[in-house]
Amino acid sequence: MMRWLGWILVSLTLGGCAAPALRGTGDLGVVIERARGSVQLVDTTQRMALSRIDGLGDLSHASVVFARDGRYAYVFGRDGGLTKLDLLASRIVKRVMQAGNSIGGAISQDGRIVVAQNYTPGGIKAFDAETLELLAEVPAEYAPGKFSKVVGLADVPGQRFAYALFEGGEIWISDFSNPRKPVTQRFPAGLQPYDGLVTPDGRHYLAGLFGEDGIALLDLWQTEKGSRKILANYGRGEEKLPVFKMPHLRGWALAAGRAWLPAIGRHEVLVADALSWQETARVAVKGQPVFAMASPDGRQIWVNFAHPDNGWIQVIDTLSGKVVKTLQPGRAVLHMEFTPRGENVWISARDDNRVSIYDTRSLEKVGEFAADAPSGIFFTSRANRIGF
Repeated sequence: MMRWLGWILVSLTLGGCAAPALRGTGDLGVVIERARGSVQLVDTTQRMALSRIDGLGDLSHASVVFARDGRYAYVFGRDGGLTKLDLLASRIVKRVMQAGNSIGGAISQDGRIVVAQNYTPGGIKAFDAETLELLAEVPAEYAPGKFSKVVGLADVPGQRFAYALFEGGEIWISDFSNPRKPVTQRFPAGLQPYDGLVTPDGRHYLAGLFGEDGIALLDLWQTEKGSRKILANYGRGEEKLPVFKMPHLRGWALAAGRAWLPAIGRHEVLVADALSWQETARVAVKGQPVFAMASPDGRQIWVNFAHPDNGWIQVIDTLSGKVVKTLQPGRAVLHMEFTPRGENVWISARDDNRVSIYDTRSLEKVGEFAADAPSGIFFTSRANRIGF
């Protein structure tokens, strides 16, 4: 009798503690909910939100990188918070306040180091990806007693990070081969670099300039040659036009052998040869572009815009170089993200509290879900891309 009672108790105990559903991480991602300091965990295959994680602080300008296995996300908040999330458990693992004003970060080639770029204090800080222990700091002191905001931080091959100094007008590369003793090289960039990116092969780092026309280019394979200016007509040109929102180079597009870049203050997307870096064309668009993002197959460029045109999206066909579709996904479109193989694109509409999902072949909406003032959308496929 006692034996049977024991089996019943064991069965009841196991039945009440059901194991969580097994899942991989390849179809997961997060959507930033900027107003409430939370993220929604999403499934790109099911096209749905799975759960919400609260307590991430000021996410008014937030970005995310992922561990190599896709299980952990690192969220960089505007308030200087760095938060490590476990996507499978849908919870915060650890959170540290590492700065007073921060706008992004990156993760090293081997996935062991997470680096935050900071406005206040100016510089970068490196953390152990497992524990979030502070490993090293590189102050952006470009002249005695003068510190710069850091922008355009990107991981580059060889445990290095490239970034630009807005006030300092320089590009720095910090080598973290010894995580506690980084070695930094400095290169001239130009007047007020506002953002930067690394090409998908990790060879070139580009810093867009706000204070003058052009882009600073650094060949990371041949840093001894120094930086040089390219695309002299990139920017606001002779007539200084008002800029309603700074474009983001990080979402830039390299497709069909050409680079597609949002022109500062102009209703144009600039097209340049990806080998010579010479301008080849300009595509007229509806407003001032913020993101110009290529679909994974390189056939399309999706463009969103600054206010007052931020309720629109335009799609450029890279074969013809022309706008083929104008969409109106919602009010205040802030970000787009393609699924890993590009069958869908997810679009956040902040003022409609909605994320919409479009089919990239038919260009029709195929899904949507509610989100609280959504902004950035980040999928775990970024874990396997340089500079993302």
